[in-house]
Amino acid sequence: MFERFTKDARAVVTGAVEQAGEGSVDAEHLLLALLDREGSRGSFVLAALGGGAWLDSVRRELGEARRRGGLSQAESDALAGLGIDVAEIVARVEEAHGVGALSGNPKDKGWWSGRPSFGRGAKDVLERALRIAVARRDRHIGDEHILLALVSRPGVPAEVLADHGVTYESVTWVLYGGGQAKAG
Repeated sequence: MFERFTKDARAVVTGAVEQAGEGSVDAEHLLLALLDREGSRGSFVLAALGGGAWLDSVRRELGEARRRGGLSQAESDALAGLGIDVAEIVARVEEAHGVGALSGNPKDKGWWSGRPSFGRGAKDVLERALRIAVARRDRHIGDEHILLALVSRPGVPAEVLADHGVTYESVTWVLYGGGQAKAG
């Protein structure tokens, strides 16, 4: 599948591996790598949707979700409805085990296989990117397809982006003008 990726999409995947460090690559790492891109279709969409004003906020929100063990704000709110205070749990775990203990950082466990592994979330995003490209009859998978895949699945990346007005519909509108003409 990787041979069908454009140079920009490959750069996002490579950037995600770098973002993950020695840990498993997940959907959040793909988003962070996408946020670092310039001069690509994905970066064009993010800029068109006001990305310059909120990129740092998105990075902070992703870091906060990582501290919560990957729980989205919606999941934290649902648990609060059941009487479970996620912030209190995070505070207690970090008090006992150190800041970031719930982030699942494999460096703390001395784990490293020498090659990156992709978590279920990242694999799902890349598979969705392929499906989106095929559905649109695009010959190659670009970073814009990765962005569309990120906003089309539930989870922290989609929630954080939606808080800033980046939804599947808004991304599609910028890219394809409501299905008429392609951007770029």
